[in-house]
Amino acid sequence: MTASNPRWQQRPEGSTWGDFGENDQLGRLNLLTPEKVRQGVAQVHEGLRFSLSLPLDYPGGSALNPNRKPPVLRPLQRKGLVNFNCLLQTLEPGRTDVLSDDMAILSLQYSTQWDGLAHVGALFDANGDGLPEALYYNGFAAGIDIVGPADIKGTGIPERLDDSASTSCAKALGIEGMARNGVQGRGVMLDLRAHFGDARTLIGYDELQRVIDTDRVEIEAGDILCLHTGFAQRVLEMHKQPDPEVLNNSCAVLDGRDDRLLQWITDSQIAAIAADNYAVEAHPAKPGAACCAALPLHEHCLFKLGVHLGELWHLTPLAQWLREHHRHHFLLTAPPLHLPGAVASPVTPIATV
Repeated sequence: MTASNPRWQQRPEGSTWGDFGENDQLGRLNLLTPEKVRQGVAQVHEGLRFSLSLPLDYPGGSALNPNRKPPVLRPLQRKGLVNFNCLLQTLEPGRTDVLSDDMAILSLQYSTQWDGLAHVGALFDANGDGLPEALYYNGFAAGIDIVGPADIKGTGIPERLDDSASTSCAKALGIEGMARNGVQGRGVMLDLRAHFGDARTLIGYDELQRVIDTDRVEIEAGDILCLHTGFAQRVLEMHKQPDPEVLNNSCAVLDGRDDRLLQWITDSQIAAIAADNYAVEAHPAKPGAACCAALPLHEHCLFKLGVHLGELWHLTPLAQWLREHHRHHFLLTAPPLHLPGAVASPVTPIATV
């Protein structure tokens, strides 16, 4: 137990609250030291690049998650004109310019993404008074540090885009901290698909350790762990017509109820986890007591440890290349959008080998 903090008197068991500083908002990204960047750069031998992002209009529709909508692109205006294929000579005779400007209405976690530390919190009695509070990593509080509207009218797409204002803001733990960090270091691939195929398989500590031992994968503190299951490849092959019944019964997923798996994440000191599936862990999780989190691995990583989670990364081409060349490590560069106050972000990760 570390000394108490102005925001909390006691921290969750097994958490890293306070370990990186009283006001830390990066969590295990603090382990992406210059040494880890150099270690990542040392993995570059061929100079080949792999883009690890799905197109941001995938999976397609809202069948996989009714709360998240596909992106919408719309042109902006220029002095009352549609500013798309806009002939500037209409406004300024003699000009030869043809101009296009657009905007995006974007659900930040629709496609390839990073979950920020303000994405998932938990009810926890940080003051020791017997009353659980809604908190996030390092004791930052809902309603004080992470704020949002009380009225449903403040959610979703506003009726008038020209006079709308933001209604939510992560004043602490916003994705901008991750963006400023740069998120670059040594990536390490665990190829679950190569061992378990495309069938729905729950991966606990035993299964994960078997893959590590069989493939002789070296995982060190500060590595960014990438989990290849093949899920994103299946999504891509459905051409924006995802079949939830097929996908919900496909590919490996981590078992968030396996305490030994969660302890391995703690002990491994990995900086972040990125998977090519939806949620990284099984959702819904195996049945647990009513007091338990619906997303136990999210709670363990985002709320307790400060381990960011990446979802729906397109890892199949990289995983295949690494396996063919008997490699597991690569340079990974994966900063999110620098969007202050956001709790998550699309990302276009780049692996270099």
